[in-house]
Amino acid sequence: MSEPGTDPFDSFAAWFKEAEANEPNDPNAMAVASVGADGMPSVRMVLLKGWDSDGFVFYTNYDSRKGVQLQGQPKAALLFHWKSLRRQVRVEGPVEPTTAAEADAYFATRPRGSQIGAWASQQSRPLESRFALEKQVALYAARFTIGKVPRPDNWSGFRVKPTLFEFWRDMPFRLHDRTLFTRATPAETAWKTEKLYP
Repeated sequence: MSEPGTDPFDSFAAWFKEAEANEPNDPNAMAVASVGADGMPSVRMVLLKGWDSDGFVFYTNYDSRKGVQLQGQPKAALLFHWKSLRRQVRVEGPVEPTTAAEADAYFATRPRGSQIGAWASQQSRPLESRFALEKQVALYAARFTIGKVPRPDNWSGFRVKPTLFEFWRDMPFRLHDRTLFTRATPAETAWKTEKLYP
């Protein structure tokens, strides 16, 4: 089991590479926690679609519950849990929207059915029946029969810009190894590093 290094992005890269080689399903799955206007937290699983030293990117319908929450309270927490490796990484930080160009580029890589689904689904809203959803899918499939499916205006991405990383490794007798990296803002390049009690 590799010990986290001195840079959290480098450490994440090494752990993520091992997860891609060892996790049987979706090593890029992560829990995203957001907070509503009422202060109530909300968490769900999404797929990481890109990351670099600027942050971690995922895409969604901006009118969905998480979309509305992240626009209203632009801070988030992420959790990667790789059970096969007995490791997890927590990330916290402010959130910003991706650019339209980034969202267009990613949307173009999605399967056509997923592109149609982005138009058909009023994500997080009440659904009267499965038939109503299938009807919407058929409607948009007919609308975009020819040519490329454009990205809906309300479908885009968010970038979580880390101010905190925590790397957790399972150790014998529940004496787990926890390494914390923090910085005051995403603009800072220096990280404070410390070990935490398990």
